[in-house]
Amino acid sequence: MANSIPVDDLESNTAPEAALTAAEAADRLRQAVTASLQRTCEPESKDEIREFHVRARELELRDRQEWIGRNLPRYLSYFASGSDVEPEHIKPALIEVNADWEHELFRIARLTWSLPFSKGYGRRLRYLIMDEHNGKLIGILAFQSPPLSFPARDRLFNYPAGRKTELVNQTMDIQTLGAVPPYARLLGGKLIALTAVSNEVREAYRRKYQGRATEMTERVLPGHLVALTTTSAFGRSSLYNRLTYKGEQVACSIGYTEGYGSFHLAHLYDEFREFLEAQDISTRGGFGTGPRIKWQTMVRALGRLGFSADVLKHGVKREAFLFSLISNLSDYMEGRSTEPDYFDRSFAALAQYWRSRWLLDRAERVDGWRQWQPNELLSVLVLPEARILNGE
Repeated sequence: MANSIPVDDLESNTAPEAALTAAEAADRLRQAVTASLQRTCEPESKDEIREFHVRARELELRDRQEWIGRNLPRYLSYFASGSDVEPEHIKPALIEVNADWEHELFRIARLTWSLPFSKGYGRRLRYLIMDEHNGKLIGILAFQSPPLSFPARDRLFNYPAGRKTELVNQTMDIQTLGAVPPYARLLGGKLIALTAVSNEVREAYRRKYQGRATEMTERVLPGHLVALTTTSAFGRSSLYNRLTYKGEQVACSIGYTEGYGSFHLAHLYDEFREFLEAQDISTRGGFGTGPRIKWQTMVRALGRLGFSADVLKHGVKREAFLFSLISNLSDYMEGRSTEPDYFDRSFAALAQYWRSRWLLDRAERVDGWRQWQPNELLSVLVLPEARILNGE
């Protein structure tokens, strides 16, 4: 690794004992980074990519075992067993997350993902998709502010001079999208993905953000939501690549990311923060620091440990997608149109399309979902040592 920034730049008046302790801490952290990088190689399959996330996820669950143990029993009844689900009677309902119980149910569902949990940043919208027929959870959906720089998206548009930030901030990034078992086995993910482009989502965005000023520039932007972006979790995505509505493609593949990120070193994040804070370098987020504080903290710590920022290239190239909510997206993003021409896609119509296009046929052809039991979530969310302590 390139020794671009020296680590031994402590204050000259630091006491020898304190300097030695700091140097030892830095050396231990440097060794931990090196060990993590030695376990890192560019994955070639989705299974290898999933394994890539295992360590970060296990550490995340370990930190949350007390919260999970306290809350899972309260919300386990919202997860359906196979016998609770009657495909011909499934009635999807869209619920914007506002109440405490909705936040907690969303969080439990999100913790079942193989990817580490993130609260998101900036402007946010969260949804539960429920089955009104049985009161069970089908899946979850969450949006956050988009990255200002996203090459796969930015290559598509010739933004007018000085207007990129304004226009990009009329889009959102899909942060979380997916169905929970047994609905996941019935292609419930397709329903959740279609929900993202519904009239109800863009109207909720307008109600929440119309007339509100941005934190960073204190600029009032239009309440228009014109497009969504996202990246696949594990390389190429079959979910998004075959997502259509009445014969039209809903999600357009726009290339791949370059394979940079921090998740392969995420288990060291707290140590990076402590290392910097010990040198009076603030790692706090909030107003004025932007949404990339975690990335910035890791880059800064790695540099002071003697590593190049290139170690944050993990090699997982995710497929990027664009969801257009308007028919004149190119004209709007390039300043030739001043008003968005929205597609009319009600949640009810999208749900009905999902039912006829995917659900019913899938339920007949695929088995396994009928045997699902909510108690299987215990093995997903509760670590073995916690189960032993609870006498299971």
